[in-house]
Amino acid sequence: MAKGHRSQIKRERNANNKETRPSAKLSYARVSVQKACFVLDAIRGKDVRTALAILDYSPRYASELIAKLVRSAVANAENNNGMDVDKLYIEECYANKGPTLKRIRPRAQGRAYRIEKRMSHITIVLNER
Repeated sequence: MAKGHRSQIKRERNANNKETRPSAKLSYARVSVQKACFVLDAIRGKDVRTALAILDYSPRYASELIAKLVRSAVANAENNNGMDVDKLYIEECYANKGPTLKRIRPRAQGRAYRIEKRMSHITIVLNER
């Protein structure tokens, strides 16, 4: 049995499982997972400079959000981990389903249709080559 206070034990356990790869996460993005994945599939595995060029010329709304997220992950890599920006590439990028805003649309003859405004949580993980 481990000695010490519960919070101290947790702190030690979490220090051992610390993730060393720089990452950035955008929670509650007002874009559906399917639409975000179109853009994420285009940049997965690319180096950061190429990925940002692809995102700048992509006409999709999600590309603006993801470009900002990539820049944030690059800043995290540079400042927190001391990595070289020219060697960075996008190792992982994925979008998970977030909560859905449910709205009602009035229709003919007193009926109501449901409109679902979907959200997603987008994560980008970088690494050095």
